[in-house]
Amino acid sequence: MNITVIGTGYVGLVTGAGLADFGNEVTCVDIDAAKIEALQAGAIPIYEPGLQAIVAKNAAEGRLRFTTDLEGSIRSARAIFIAVGTPQKADGSADLRYVEEVARTIAGFMDGPKLIVTKSTVPIGTGRIIEAIIDEAGKKHLASIVSNPEFLREGSAIEDFMRPDRVVIGASDEEAIALMKEIYAPLHTLEVPFVVTNVESSELIKYAANGFLATKISFINEIAVLCEKLGGDVQDVARGIGLDSRIGPKFLQAGPGFGGSCFPKDTAAIAEIARRHGYSFQIIDAVLKVNEDIKERSVRKVIEAVGDVSGKAIGILGLAFKPETDDMRDSPTIPLIEGLQLQGARVRAYDPQAMENARRMFDNVEFCHDAYQTARDCDALVIATEWNEFRALNLDRIKSVMRSPVIIDLRNVYDPARMEKQGFRYTCLGRSKVLHRTSTPVAS
Repeated sequence: MNITVIGTGYVGLVTGAGLADFGNEVTCVDIDAAKIEALQAGAIPIYEPGLQAIVAKNAAEGRLRFTTDLEGSIRSARAIFIAVGTPQKADGSADLRYVEEVARTIAGFMDGPKLIVTKSTVPIGTGRIIEAIIDEAGKKHLASIVSNPEFLREGSAIEDFMRPDRVVIGASDEEAIALMKEIYAPLHTLEVPFVVTNVESSELIKYAANGFLATKISFINEIAVLCEKLGGDVQDVARGIGLDSRIGPKFLQAGPGFGGSCFPKDTAAIAEIARRHGYSFQIIDAVLKVNEDIKERSVRKVIEAVGDVSGKAIGILGLAFKPETDDMRDSPTIPLIEGLQLQGARVRAYDPQAMENARRMFDNVEFCHDAYQTARDCDALVIATEWNEFRALNLDRIKSVMRSPVIIDLRNVYDPARMEKQGFRYTCLGRSKVLHRTSTPVAS
């Protein structure tokens, strides 16, 4: 099928490459000429494992191309995927200006039947807004409006697209549903479940999923606080509840709070959607508050471990909001670094992929080329993102270059007993210093 994807950001690029790999003829279009020129030359503007290879493969085989020609791309396509940004407004709601602009552009250029698919994360009711825009242009009879939310995890987006847990299709007519199933035909052989519903339910599914996962993160972060007060171990608690099939083990890792392009924006948006319809989404409001409190608590953790940080050098390992991405959006390291700087600390930092993005965000931060340069002459070292290379540091070397052997591990990467034995003053989240964990369940 001839498909046009409008928007070459994270979602648009992964979607375009994935659909091309399924055998569709895909054109990715963007108004940013410099970005399109770079993509045509094989340069990928974001870091995502596997993305470079799948783009190069499908471009070389002629199934994937990049252009700024909106009119031609719309006219030639049978299906048009909208994958533009929906940034957060000051009140927490999603800004739909780009989606609406794209809808008006499609309405102006469409000259035959079109499947208009919303891939961007949009508030409930956006499909009806797009439908009204198409109708105002007198083209409603030519358009089928579909919601097809993405569930891509940064760092594993290609795998998530090629082997998803489910495909959600929100549509109101059988032809649109059939066309969507044709687009995703290779997934039928993998027995991937298809959830077919109306547009409003489909739009809500994405927000509900992210809201629930964010709730699990805030929940386990509060359990970590309770463990510290009671002498428990959050990793044992997480394992104990995660083995319950009704709960599951994922998103039960204590840390410095959630960030990224989805959870903060989507949880705030669903709370605002509820308020606009006269309902207070109390659980989500609490999740957001806990997340902000946990981020502030990370700064206090460092101060408690170091004392007065004014004039002291604090090293930060990890800047992206999670491993395997260069995304700094709403990263917990932002309030961490800013909070330490407000207390007079001198901050040094390193991240395997997010350095360039971070340089544009922070002033007076010394960026280093690896973990060991970051640790040199530091009064404390903070593990803020659990990149694999930080899981196997040469701890003797780290200790030898630090001014004081103080480590604050906000991701619980290391064993507290081991760190104490190696002579570190080690702080982590919700864990006792002496562990009594057994990995083999005892039969009753």
